[in-house]
Amino acid sequence: MRVLVIGKGGREHALCWRLHQSQSVWGLFCANGNPGINQLAEPVPISPMDFPALVAFAKEKKIDLVVVGPDDPLAAGIVDEFVAAGIKVFGPSKAAARLESSKSFAKEVMKAAGVPTAAYEAFDDAAAARRCVSDRPLPIVVKADGLALGKGVTICADREAALAAISEAMEGGKFGASGRRVVIEDFLKGQELSFFALCDADTAIPFGMFQDHKPVFDGDKGPNTGGMGAYSPPPQFPPELEDRIMREVVEPTLNEMRKRGVPFRGVLYVGLMINGDDINVVEFNARFGDPECEPQMMRYEGDLGALLLAAAEDRLKDATVRLSPRSAVTVVLASAGYPGDYRKGLPIAGIEKIEGDAPSEAKVRWAMKKVRVKVFHAGTALKDGQLVTDGGRVLAVTAMAPTLELAVSSAYEAAEMIEFEGKYMRRDIAHRALSRGQ
Repeated sequence: MRVLVIGKGGREHALCWRLHQSQSVWGLFCANGNPGINQLAEPVPISPMDFPALVAFAKEKKIDLVVVGPDDPLAAGIVDEFVAAGIKVFGPSKAAARLESSKSFAKEVMKAAGVPTAAYEAFDDAAAARRCVSDRPLPIVVKADGLALGKGVTICADREAALAAISEAMEGGKFGASGRRVVIEDFLKGQELSFFALCDADTAIPFGMFQDHKPVFDGDKGPNTGGMGAYSPPPQFPPELEDRIMREVVEPTLNEMRKRGVPFRGVLYVGLMINGDDINVVEFNARFGDPECEPQMMRYEGDLGALLLAAAEDRLKDATVRLSPRSAVTVVLASAGYPGDYRKGLPIAGIEKIEGDAPSEAKVRWAMKKVRVKVFHAGTALKDGQLVTDGGRVLAVTAMAPTLELAVSSAYEAAEMIEFEGKYMRRDIAHRALSRGQ
């Protein structure tokens, strides 16, 4: 079949990489791609938000399946446009994508479904929000209600920080329209876990457990980012936890969505806080994660095109998801200053040492130890034939190996081989799992 992927980041590069290996896929396109994606898929110079042009392109090229990567097009209703045009698409409708695009809506669904989550209140009025924090137990979590590139959550250790977060979001316009409403909730202790379920209108299948690293600095310090690295499977969480999350979170949520007349199709990301035997939902996303998608696609074994088509056609009851038992780790190389201001257009060197044809000691060593290394492009561009930085998160260096320790060391070894001015990475990806082992 012919597949059109929407998006241009590391997640979309990982999806294209795996779709390119799918026997069911013989034509692959990406709107609007990046230098890494463009080696696998034919680039389509159409914005992911230009729905009429994308639909027209899909009709012209006789696209069999559209796979939507980013959150913004989903929230704006891109799936509805393709469905109305009679084109099969993987992803939730605009109404179902509200599980991600509106945190207050997601909280309402969880409350109705009996899904465990932190106590909360939602506010459209800044004065009322400020009154709420005056007697709420510390720490306090302030969230922009809408999409904010993973940066709309502020964990406030004192009331002054909470008041400032409310003012910045609701009155200062820090997150635009996404911050006009805020959700204020209790702080949850524990370890974060990213869980994915592949869904059609009637069926959901587990698609792996991961641990993301959102704060920009080592030791989980500093402001939240879109994610500085991820690994899977996290050994501190037993495999049987999957069944419990499906039973207590995913299935009740999907049942509630069906009751509301908005069945969820696509991939449901469940962000959880695990504290002993207690599990609580932190957030939902309505698409593959980033950077979780990179190790997820490394571990996935099978025909991704056929699997996503089965979800789009409500045939998941006959499908299976197979993930390698090996460990996969992603280390994000970011631009200096991210998630704040950063420079673009800086030359990148060294990827050829990892993925080029020339032999190297590292490649020989990785082959002997059964390590697979892949560099996914997240924020890159070509300028006069030179690969340059073009985003805050630039590259997602990913390694898969028989053990987590070897995957971590291999990913960092490869990351050190890549150079650009101001390159920054966290040095402690998977530290919770590794310290547990030690």
